[in-house]
Amino acid sequence: MTDKAIICVDDEDIVLESLKEQLERNFGSEFIYEVAESANEGLEIIEELVEEGIKICIIVSDWLMPGIKGDEFLIEVHKKYPQIVKVLLTGQATQSAIERAKERGGLKAVLTKPWEEKKLVRLIETSLN
Repeated sequence: MTDKAIICVDDEDIVLESLKEQLERNFGSEFIYEVAESANEGLEIIEELVEEGIKICIIVSDWLMPGIKGDEFLIEVHKKYPQIVKVLLTGQATQSAIERAKERGGLKAVLTKPWEEKKLVRLIETSLN
């Protein structure tokens, strides 16, 4: 079993299913794939995986979610785990939220919805090298 994970956070089930399916199709058993429907659930999953000794390589997070927005979530993650690659997946993020996530959250990239599978895969491949 692998000891590396990719986490996807989005409040829409269909987006999470699609992301997970595309990642599994392209990376197979190279990673553990976890999904969360909120930032708080994402933070819980991160804590659990870290406790189990799993290395979280990448987080792909939506911006517009109930409660904590994606930029705030990624900034929170960055404070504890600056080594995790952070990607914002959005159709509605404001430029100021993107800038804030880059400056304070170590944001690596922004993918716009609807995203292209090839771009997602390429982004993950280049982020891991």
